[in-house]
Amino acid sequence: MTASIQLFIIAVSLALDALSVSVAGGMKSKRARLAGALKIAAFFGIFQALMPLIGWAIGEVLSSFVSQFAHWIAFGLLTIIGIKMIRESLDPVDQNQSLLDTRTLFLLAVATSIDALIVGITLPLLDIPLIISSIAIGIVTFVLCFFGFLFGKSIGKVFGKKVEILGGVALILIGLKILIENL
Repeated sequence: MTASIQLFIIAVSLALDALSVSVAGGMKSKRARLAGALKIAAFFGIFQALMPLIGWAIGEVLSSFVSQFAHWIAFGLLTIIGIKMIRESLDPVDQNQSLLDTRTLFLLAVATSIDALIVGITLPLLDIPLIISSIAIGIVTFVLCFFGFLFGKSIGKVFGKKVEILGGVALILIGLKILIENL
């Protein structure tokens, strides 16, 4: 699997929790308007793009330690994130009230991009420039959230929380692949 395909899978996987929130927002909106779709997509896309850079910076500070155990760290972090995504997808609590409120969107964007912060530590293992990776993650998130919000009613009825489960499984499998390749 090429680094570009791995990056795309990571980007989609990271975007799925934000997509779920966007779909829920679209389902709750009386009319899924373009302005709402742009607002939610921008919040989630920007945060998903910035958090890997922050994660990378944290990883650089700890680079001597991280380099010896990078494959184990990547496997562990991606597995933990994947399990967290799967568990959250099974949680019946609805946290999407007043979704388009700026403060609520800010908090949701931070919460849904914590995974991207952690993944930022492992992105250098893909041999793709970090800026390209972050931009790709942000763009994928923006596009998925934009269309997820607009088509929330139909997407939510068809897929529901299954998209988050799929994202969690994908992150676990990518972590396992990194571990196996480096043992």
